[in-house]
Amino acid sequence: MLTPHALGVHNVLKYVRPWLHPLLDAPSRYRLARAVNIADLRECARRRAHKMVFDYMDGCAEDEIAFRWSRESYANYELHYNVLAGKQQPIDLSTSIVGAPVGVPFFCAPCAGHRMFHHEGEEAVAKAASKYGALFCLSSLATTSMEDVAAQHSGPKLMQLYLWKDRALVRDVVQRAREAGYHALALTADTAWFGNRERDPRNGFSVPPNYTPRQVWHALNAPSWSLDLLSHPPYKYEIVGDERPAEDIGSYFANLVSKDYSWDDAEWLLGEWGGPTLLKGVVRPDDAKRAFALGFDAVWISNHGGRQLETSPAPLDVLPAIREAVGPDAQLVLDGGVQRGTDVVKALALGANAVGVGKAYLYGLAAGGAAGATKALDILHRETELAMGLLGVGSVVELRRRGPELVRRRSKCQPCASPSGRQHSIEHFSPTGTKV
Repeated sequence: MLTPHALGVHNVLKYVRPWLHPLLDAPSRYRLARAVNIADLRECARRRAHKMVFDYMDGCAEDEIAFRWSRESYANYELHYNVLAGKQQPIDLSTSIVGAPVGVPFFCAPCAGHRMFHHEGEEAVAKAASKYGALFCLSSLATTSMEDVAAQHSGPKLMQLYLWKDRALVRDVVQRAREAGYHALALTADTAWFGNRERDPRNGFSVPPNYTPRQVWHALNAPSWSLDLLSHPPYKYEIVGDERPAEDIGSYFANLVSKDYSWDDAEWLLGEWGGPTLLKGVVRPDDAKRAFALGFDAVWISNHGGRQLETSPAPLDVLPAIREAVGPDAQLVLDGGVQRGTDVVKALALGANAVGVGKAYLYGLAAGGAAGATKALDILHRETELAMGLLGVGSVVELRRRGPELVRRRSKCQPCASPSGRQHSIEHFSPTGTKV
C-alpha cells in the first residue's frame, strides 16, 4: 500500500515540525494546563487524538458493561473517616510490590502501542513513573524497546508477557528482560482469545491509518496528532522483534498468541524466568489459590479493563473474596476502572497490596506526551494523599491494617422520599455485601 511513510514524507516533515508543531499543539497544551482531574484529561485526549485512536484507548468489549461496572463498583463503598486524627503532610505513600520498594501504591499497568497515542510513547510514561518512584509495567506489545524504557526508568519494572506460539520468542523476551534489569514478570492469562471490541471495526481501526476519506477527515480534525504521526518513522512492536509496521492489533495479536495455553504452560514459564512472577487476569478465588500453589508470587486481579469478556465481574467486587481465600499475607495486585485517588484508597483498604492504572495515564499521554502522563500521576498522587489525610491514616501500612473499619459497603435504603419529594427504591446491604 502506498502511504505517506512509504513515500518518505516523514523525512521532509521532520524539518518542518520544529516550528509547525508548537502552533498546532498550542490548543492541546492550553487544555492540558487547565485539566484538574482524570475526566478532564480524557477530554483533552479525545480532542487531540485521531478518533479511531481515542476509541481504541477508551473503548471496551461489546456494550462496555464490564468497564462501567468496574467504575461503578468504587461508588458502592463508603469511606468512614476518623476526625481529629492528627495527620499532616507528607502522608507516607510508600509500599512494596513483589519485594520491590516503590514510592506510591499505584503504578502504570501495561498497555499496548503507546506511540499510537503520542510519538513520545512508553519512554514518556516511564519518565512520569520515575518522578514518584512508581513501578512501571511494560507491555509485550510496546512500541519502544525494553532497553530504551529501562534507560528512562531505573526503578522497579515489570515485564508483561503473553505466551506466544513461538517459544523461542518467549525465551528471547525473558532473557532480554532479565538483562535489562526488569524486576518481575507478569503473565497475562485472560487474552488467549481477543475480546470483541466493537468500536475498532466500526472505525476501520488500523495503525497507521488506512487513509480512507473518513480516516483523512479525522486526521485533519487532529492536526497535532497527525503531524506527530507523519513527521516520525513508522513504529513497530519492538518487544517481539517484528520489522513490519504496527497494523491492526487484533489480527496481529491473533497471529502470535497461543489460544490453548494452560496451567502447564504457565508452569513452564515460571521455570524459564526464575524470578518474581505475577499472574494477571484473575477474577476467581479458586484460580488465585491455584496460582499461588503453582509458584506465582502475586495474583493480579483484573478483567483487562473490561476489554475481554463482556459482563465479567468488577475486580473490586471480587477482591474481598479472593483476599479471604488466599489469606492476609499473599500479594494481590488490582486494576480496573481506577480514575480517582479514592479508588486507590478503597482498593488498598479492601485487600490489595498495589493498584494498577491504565486509562488514567493513557489519557494523559494522548493529551500531551510526557507532560500529560506526568500530570495524570500528579493528579492521582495528590488525590490519594488527600483521601488518606481526610480518612485519618498516615501511611499505606496503616490504611491496609485498618481497612475493614474504614471502608464499608454502602448501606442502601428502602423506599423513602428525597428532599425534592421524589421516591426512590433500593435494597439494604450489610457492610459485607449481604442483602438484609
